[in-house]
Amino acid sequence: GPTRKMPLTASAMDFFQLFVPDNVLKNMVVQTNMYAKKYQERFGSDDAWIDVTLTEMKAFLGYMISTSIHHCESVLSIWSSGFYSNKSIALIMTQSRFEKILKYFHIVAFRSSQTTHGLYKIQPFLDSLQNGFDSAFRPSQAQVLHEPLIDEDPVFIATCTERELRKRKKRKFSLWVRQCSSTGFICQIYVHLKEGSGADGLDALKNKPQLHSMVAKSLCQNASGKNYIIFTGPSITSLNLFEEFEKQGIYCCGLLSTRKSDCTGLPPSMLNNPETPQSRGQYRIRMKGNMSLICWYNKGHFRFLTNAYSPVQQGVIIKRKSGEIPCPLAVEAFAAHLSYICKYDDKYSKYFISHKPNKTWQQVFWFAISIAINNAYILYKMSEAYHVTRYSRAQFGERLVKELLGLEDTSLTH
Repeated sequence: GPTRKMPLTASAMDFFQLFVPDNVLKNMVVQTNMYAKKYQERFGSDDAWIDVTLTEMKAFLGYMISTSIHHCESVLSIWSSGFYSNKSIALIMTQSRFEKILKYFHIVAFRSSQTTHGLYKIQPFLDSLQNGFDSAFRPSQAQVLHEPLIDEDPVFIATCTERELRKRKKRKFSLWVRQCSSTGFICQIYVHLKEGSGADGLDALKNKPQLHSMVAKSLCQNASGKNYIIFTGPSITSLNLFEEFEKQGIYCCGLLSTRKSDCTGLPPSMLNNPETPQSRGQYRIRMKGNMSLICWYNKGHFRFLTNAYSPVQQGVIIKRKSGEIPCPLAVEAFAAHLSYICKYDDKYSKYFISHKPNKTWQQVFWFAISIAINNAYILYKMSEAYHVTRYSRAQFGERLVKELLGLEDTSLTH
């Protein structure tokens, strides 16, 4: 849970600023003004530009965040006369001023000579965000590594043309998270860039174990020695990775797939389906030290690799139609934690910022901001302030937008 106690009067802005404090926003102001100056020195002066202020930067973020609640296709819809127009917030800043800030918006204006990383324009922000996640929340023992749902708004997908959809699907990075499976709080973000189409590019490594092993190690670099139990999907699950994690005091439980997983070192007899028909709930086990390979049957063969649970401990999967199906405890635990993450995705993935810029670093930035707001809401729900006001996720987002735009005082009231 949360590491600090927030006051009863804590606002949505107070929770958001646990992760995006004023010093980070002030840096955005400085870097944006520096970039605007550099841009104009190179391409000619822009008489309509005046340096952005902290108040304007907060309003700029507020407009962008508002697209996560109303799901308008373009943030500029706010100033239009159409369905997504919003007169109450459109008066805070003119559309032309907003577009100027959007044109020059930067987090790192200049590339240093030592920089080779493709995310250099956003890395300081990601580091600051990670520090905020680490200091504000203590995760539960059980955590999940996965790719969260950050896809397009389903309404847009249903209405756009095939050409538009193809164009929008070209995302040049994959985003992975380590997530507390008791609360849904995202503890760590890892962004893997598609840096060219060569042997090291994302496409070349899409279904290869080296990419997913690297992602898992990066997400768990701060988890050593804490006895965490990490749940993984088929693309990450492998014997070599789990044994490496065990040496670091990290325990694992993963679903195994003969098609997607790295099955090196696993007995072939357990990877082939038996010829004799099996009844639901039957399972076979092979062990090596603390590691167990479980093959469980339920309308198909499911394989699990774990060193976190004893294979002889019994559990049950409860189905509405067929009742209780016996299984090892590891299978029950995996299903429970995975279902929680599915509920999290269903609830929170629709609150990602709708603005889709062309630049990769900006796409990552808005995804990261969306995750920070979801985390802020989770902390709010676990605080005493929630018992005073009880905002839904949409109401919390609307409150945050108004506070960023200066339309609300920063104390929560009935």
